[in-house]
Amino acid sequence: MPRKWVCSFLTSAATIIVAVLGLADTGMAQQMAPMGQQETSQVTLALLQPGEIQPIPVAPVPMVKFAPAPLPDAPQEHRFWDRENTFLFTANAALAATDFAVTRDNLRNGGRELDPVTRLFSGSTAGLSVNFAGEAIGVVGLSYFFHKTGHHKLERTVSMLNLGSSAAAVSFGLAHR
Repeated sequence: MPRKWVCSFLTSAATIIVAVLGLADTGMAQQMAPMGQQETSQVTLALLQPGEIQPIPVAPVPMVKFAPAPLPDAPQEHRFWDRENTFLFTANAALAATDFAVTRDNLRNGGRELDPVTRLFSGSTAGLSVNFAGEAIGVVGLSYFFHKTGHHKLERTVSMLNLGSSAAAVSFGLAHR
């Protein structure tokens, strides 16, 4: 049964292709006029009456000209270390340092680290500092990746998201001393 269906499909497809190619060879294919040339075509209609055929002239029809659509403006390239990124990275580093200090102080006073990734590094001050320094460096690295690939909104969004999460962590740490 499937073999019969495939043969029927291929026969139909071949018939359609031959019909399309036949129309293209007879001049039935649409052609576009070059830009700048004003062309018109004369259309005549034939009415079939018993015993005779008379063409009826119709007014000239202007050819439709398609102009290429203008391309949108390319986004303005900016330097990676521009004023906005410098501010965002400085704020990220400051909040990472504040988060480090608050977290270390809470851990020394018997608190518990709630972030499972940071918990791996919370055994020593050096491990904790490596965690927060890595976070700050990771933000800069991911932003640079997005800058190089042309995703400039994501480049800044990474810093803003990290600022929000660090600010929330510092606020939570200060509230639960």
